[in-house]
Amino acid sequence: MKKLLITSCLFLFLGMPVWAQDDLKLGVVDLGRVMDQSPQAEEARRALEAEFAPREKALVEKQRKLKELEERLLRDEAILSASERDRLQQEALRLRREIKREQEAFQDDLNFKRNQALERIQRKVLETVRAFAKEEGFDLLFADGVIYASPRMDVTEAVLERLRKAP
Repeated sequence: MKKLLITSCLFLFLGMPVWAQDDLKLGVVDLGRVMDQSPQAEEARRALEAEFAPREKALVEKQRKLKELEERLLRDEAILSASERDRLQQEALRLRREIKREQEAFQDDLNFKRNQALERIQRKVLETVRAFAKEEGFDLLFADGVIYASPRMDVTEAVLERLRKAP
């Protein structure tokens, strides 16, 4: 649907007489770049990192303990009693399961929060792009599906500048 709309608009504008195109103002915005380089995206990345760093650190610590336990089982297998070896194997199994559960919960929580942040950023970017287009008098701004745009038509940096100034 989106491609059909863009294609239709292009054919409409290309088919217009030259005199009708004189005051037509077109532009292109690289939304991927805006989403990646906006200060809002950087802020969201820092917030996610700060929120999830302690859990990630705890997981890494548990993985280190599991590795030590497995190395001990391999190294001392010949000198361990059967009951001690069984106890250590059970402990390793329990720890492996715990790590797996925590990793899955961590990834689910991280993905959920990342998607929430991405949605907020997308809304902010689209609001900013629309406001920019209206204030600057653009008739049409293209975003996705543009193969080439001259630097003269690329307004990505201007949109990024607005986002940098936005609260």
